[in-house]
Amino acid sequence: MEMDLSGYRDKSSLSGNIKKILFYRICGTGMGAAAFLLKEKGYEVEGYDQNFYPPMGDYLKSSGIKLYSKQDFKLSDFDLIIVGNVVGRNSEDARRIEKSGTAFTSFPTALGAFILKDQNVVGVAGTHGKTTTTYFLVQIFKQLGLDPGYLIGGVLNEGRSSKLGDGSYFFIEADEYDSSYFEKFSKFRSYEIDHFILTSLEFDHADIFNNLEEIKDQFKVLLPSINSPIIANMSYPAINELKLEKWIDLNQTKIKAMDHQGTEFELRGTTYKTNLVGNHNILNLTAAILFALEQKVEVDKVKAAVLNLNLVKRRQEVRGYYKGSLVIDDFAHHPRAVAMTYEAIAIQYPEKDILVVLELASATARSHIFQDEFAQAIRKIPQILLAKPGDTTVPNGENLDLAKLAGTHQNATVVVGLTSLRETLDSLITDNSLLLILSNSTCLGLWESDFVKHLKSGV
Repeated sequence: MEMDLSGYRDKSSLSGNIKKILFYRICGTGMGAAAFLLKEKGYEVEGYDQNFYPPMGDYLKSSGIKLYSKQDFKLSDFDLIIVGNVVGRNSEDARRIEKSGTAFTSFPTALGAFILKDQNVVGVAGTHGKTTTTYFLVQIFKQLGLDPGYLIGGVLNEGRSSKLGDGSYFFIEADEYDSSYFEKFSKFRSYEIDHFILTSLEFDHADIFNNLEEIKDQFKVLLPSINSPIIANMSYPAINELKLEKWIDLNQTKIKAMDHQGTEFELRGTTYKTNLVGNHNILNLTAAILFALEQKVEVDKVKAAVLNLNLVKRRQEVRGYYKGSLVIDDFAHHPRAVAMTYEAIAIQYPEKDILVVLELASATARSHIFQDEFAQAIRKIPQILLAKPGDTTVPNGENLDLAKLAGTHQNATVVVGLTSLRETLDSLITDNSLLLILSNSTCLGLWESDFVKHLKSGV
């Protein structure tokens, strides 16, 4: 189906007379966060979506933003339509927008044009850890007495996931995923980034990238515009292949002690203590510390700021107790993230019998691309339930062979459907169980079922 992009506006063609903006499919994490920012900036913001699921739906309903759940509004009443990434190129929504006569763009482009061009922007990118690292930076700089702006691609335990701030810094999760059906380039290319952190770089998003080289190409477009040294984990071959001119290796931390109470580690001759557990969390924290030090923050102030930090929701989040078993929810769905998250939980709860439920729901994860890598990632997990996902949407991609994956493990079971998952869980849980649920989706609908109602705040 042929597109009509006559109404499309890039950053250079977004005029200053825009006042009334519609977010089309507003309930996505990035879209909702961007809508809050533009409202805070003074624009008249309204939003449409088919459903308003929590938690973003709840935030939006309490925001004062006028919301539509039916298409009973005129697109011509708006000066600009910001189109969510869930709107497909060949969809009826896309045709409706294109024929409306109203200018349209993506939320990354709108952010760059209306918000970020006047900010001191710190972009945090990478296959793993960008949400967590961005949130660490926000917490650290708040504890330093500043009021930084931010946009975090996750839900916080306190307040909104975006804010304009005082202009000192603007921390933003710099996603490599593409921006919209009409902007097939990474979101971070629109973000007017001044400082850059690159936590990791592996292949992912096989629904839009054919290989790792295509992802690297997106970074190669951005990097020449960054004048400050880039904080990067140089242990990743793909990052080395970017041939950074000015860089600081974040992989320089020596962990001295780690247990369920936290971690003590050494960086540049200084010992730091934090409540965080897990090698991946310490790497993310290291990136944040190195940025603070590069900004000439005193070491003692940094040490105090990192003692007690929070994670965003769905990152090692304790959800309660189910039939006496502690339930922890985490977003992990990439082989490395699965392995490192399990490792962190095993350190925090060494006395528990950990039962993992793994739903590989992303387009890449449910394809055959990481068949062997997932076998390695789950190798140390004592007991695991593999939730069967739908077919992959990777172009011409084969599905992950769950039966084969289960066959590589000493104690793995494939479960099909929510009923089977619930029955299997009930049969396996003991008084000493810890239930670790790894999914970037709803885990076969578990998080939308009455399972949640059965969770208790204590044993």
